[in-house]
Amino acid sequence: MDVLHAKEGASAAEVRAALPDAPGYSAVRALLRILEDKGHIRHRREGVRYVYLPRASRETASRSALERVVSTFFQGSVTQAMAALLESADAQLSDLELNRLQQLIKEAKKEGH
Repeated sequence: MDVLHAKEGASAAEVRAALPDAPGYSAVRALLRILEDKGHIRHRREGVRYVYLPRASRETASRSALERVVSTFFQGSVTQAMAALLESADAQLSDLELNRLQQLIKEAKKEGH
């Protein structure tokens, strides 16, 4: 999906070329077919090839995926998910990012979230 969003559509060969340690071409086509059957992507025909496109925007897809992660791994707790992210060894937030988080928390309080 990342490849399709980044390229705003790609053929199976282009998806495969963009993947690190890519599986075989047949496996990529099979995965694209599964994603299409599940309604996550669609295709259009360009000559003899299919170009696959995401059905949802990157923002919509990322929000949905994050909601599933929070539900599955953090029992629906946004607090636990945020704590895990902030406690991660990779979490090095700038002052600007910390200020933005504080602003979002204040806005959520005002809106009753």
